[in-house]
Amino acid sequence: MQFHMISGATKPVAPFSHAVETDGFVFVTGQMPDSPEAPGVLPDGIVEQTKAVMQNLKYILQGLNLGLEHIVMSRIYLTEFRRDYAAMNEAYRSFFPPDRLPARTCVGVTGLAYDALIEIDLVCRRP
Repeated sequence: MQFHMISGATKPVAPFSHAVETDGFVFVTGQMPDSPEAPGVLPDGIVEQTKAVMQNLKYILQGLNLGLEHIVMSRIYLTEFRRDYAAMNEAYRSFFPPDRLPARTCVGVTGLAYDALIEIDLVCRRP
């Protein structure tokens, strides 16, 4: 296994690696909607938080020489599921071509680090 910490990416909120790679699969730790420049400071609303999380994931993937096209599955966690599900879906969908949507699970949770509205983790596969 390889344990990856990506230089310049957001600082982990707990003791974990940005990603772990084994047998061609890359497991990317759930990302929060903050930024490396402002840890713990979150944008307002689910749309902006979804975009921020996706940008953080893209940064980590780039550091691994991967891209969104390598995502096999994403898992999305929402603290306000009923309120935010539709708007999150619209923002999330904008990152992928219509014919290349990863498998996905989306669940409602009672809380996330930094009181974020969303967190997303990934399973990717190297070509």
